[in-house]
Amino acid sequence: MSAKTMDTDPGLERVTAAFDEAFGSRANGVWTAPGRANLIGEHTDYNEGLVLPFAIDLAARAAIRTRSAGALRLLSTLGEGRVVELSTHTLKPGHAPGWSVYPAGVVWAFQERGIEVPGLDLALDSDVPLGAGLSSSHAIECAVATALNELTGAGFSAEELVLITQRAENAFVGAPTGIMDQSASLRGRSGHALFLDCRDQSTVLVPFDAAAAGLVTLVVDTRVAHSHADGGYADRRQACELGAQKLGVAALRDVSVADLDKAHHVLDEVTFRRVRHVVTENQRVLDSAEALAASGAAAVAPFLDASHASMRDDFEISCEELDTAVEASRDAGAIGARMTGGGFGGSAIALVPIHHQERVREAVLNAFARRGFKAPRLFTVNPSDGARRLA
Repeated sequence: MSAKTMDTDPGLERVTAAFDEAFGSRANGVWTAPGRANLIGEHTDYNEGLVLPFAIDLAARAAIRTRSAGALRLLSTLGEGRVVELSTHTLKPGHAPGWSVYPAGVVWAFQERGIEVPGLDLALDSDVPLGAGLSSSHAIECAVATALNELTGAGFSAEELVLITQRAENAFVGAPTGIMDQSASLRGRSGHALFLDCRDQSTVLVPFDAAAAGLVTLVVDTRVAHSHADGGYADRRQACELGAQKLGVAALRDVSVADLDKAHHVLDEVTFRRVRHVVTENQRVLDSAEALAASGAAAVAPFLDASHASMRDDFEISCEELDTAVEASRDAGAIGARMTGGGFGGSAIALVPIHHQERVREAVLNAFARRGFKAPRLFTVNPSDGARRLA
């Protein structure tokens, strides 16, 4: 797969200029990793279940130069333009400020694996919307991990990089996420969704070509910021672990739809609904992958609707803005829609016939205005290639 050029990725010029200005000379290279949209399969990843995300054509970029000393100098075009200075010798959780926690966490996780990481000058740029549920943090981590894998000669496989970035996210950032986001960012391919078994990291590329079906994938960023480090995500994960323990299984992956009647008699009502979402969501991932392979992008639409209802009612991770985005999209002509990402804010995705796109956009904006919500950001995304060297 060919790297993008500066003509097709304006972010490359932006991050290169920022690096040159901050550090006074050229970087060793620029690496990129995309955000992701999850087509279906929410909160199943940490339950050793099934997911169907795709890497999107919005990405983070890291321009990096190695240094002989242990200084870690970090700059983000998204921040205040101030260089954050840390040391590779003293990195530990809880001691990296703000956005620097993401690249610093990856350095720390490489060191945990016994890799000697040199000092670094690093400039970061991203056009993945922050807090939108499109995995902006994992895009940063995967870009940095891909760069360090090359610069240190570590030679980790994509599967190992997934676990390294998960370790950074869990132990350094403090967010109890699974492996879906990193897997999509590292292993995604243009024109495809990634069917991922989170138990063994096996993957199958499933064609996802909305344009061929006369559709666009519209993202409605509600601009209600969310964070995986917040308590709601952790509470849902704990409920899933409790459900698995009470049902006597290693993970909810081992519970089938047929087992739910029995589970209802074992679990309290709230824990049961959390479990029911995960179990039925795993089945929806299977059904969606089969439908895409057999019939194309439009066939996944009813599973999107069912997924949103499950997240809204059983897992209770939606919010008024997300529900408004989904309902307004469907009423205006979208063939299927759901919230995407960890929930409690972020984005919804809608499969929209191309000739209805403007009508759906207008309907969503009007619905938000009527409810007194902040105006959402609306844009389309397409399946993209995963992390790679850009220049």
